[in-house]
Formats: sequence, C-alpha cells, structure tokens
Amino acid sequence: MIARITGKEVNAAVSITEKSLTVKASNDSLSAVTEFLDGFLESIDCPMADFVKLELVTEEIFVNIANYAYGEEEGDAEITAGFDGSTVSLTFADSGSPYNPLEKTDPDVTLSAEDRQIGGLGIFLVKKSTDDASYEYKDGKNIFTVSKKII
Repeated sequence: MIARITGKEVNAAVSITEKSLTVKASNDSLSAVTEFLDGFLESIDCPMADFVKLELVTEEIFVNIANYAYGEEEGDAEITAGFDGSTVSLTFADSGSPYNPLEKTDPDVTLSAEDRQIGGLGIFLVKKSTDDASYEYKDGKNIFTVSKKII
C-alpha cells in the first residue's frame, strides 16, 4: 500500500495545524488511515472521549468511500486533519461518483432494527458525533468535511 502524508502549520499567528494523507480508496488502507488519525489526535492531546468519536467518524466515512466512491474502478482518497486550537476538522476528498451523504434521510431510530430501512445509520452517527458537517462537489471531487470542538 502506498500512502503519502504531508503536514504544515497553516497560520503561525493562529497556530492552525494541518496534515494530509493520500491512500488508495480501499478497505486495505483503513489501518493506514487510522494510524494517521491516531497520530494526529495524539499530537494535539485530544481528549479520549473525542478521540474515540473522531476515530468512529473517520472509519465510517473512509469505509463508505472505499466501498462506494469508485464502483469497480480504483481511486484515491485524501484525508486532511486540521486543528485550530479548539476544533478538529476532518476533510475527506475523492474523485469518485458525486454523492452528498448529507442528503440521505436520517433513519428512524425509534424503530427496531428489523423495522428500519437498511442504510443511513453510519452518516447519522457521523452527524451525531460531530458539531458540523458539510459537502461540496468541486473540481471533480467529493469533499466532505466534519468538525468537532474538543477544547
């Protein structure tokens, strides 16, 4: 597996830290993505409760990209993690088929699992575990960003 990590301090006055990882959009890359995120969150002393939520969010979004973005084709996924001193932002970009996960109707969690429609629970958990989520399709890329205040 090939992975590329880049990092930079975006604005020294505000002390925004940002790191990016590019991997093949494949479930085989999940461990590299998790390792990247864990290292980033450790470097900013992320509280454990938020650490666990952000790991779950990252896994859910990345696995969806790996399983659905490119169909039978291969492609890359780029994950960018940022921290501005109080809020972590995670941006996921791929060049797969345009898809806005925020348009998916939230599942009715009052129903039993047997009575609920299949699908949508993952993005529902992403929205519930973060403070903000946004999507845009720009320059041939799906760009999905979530943020969570940790301090």
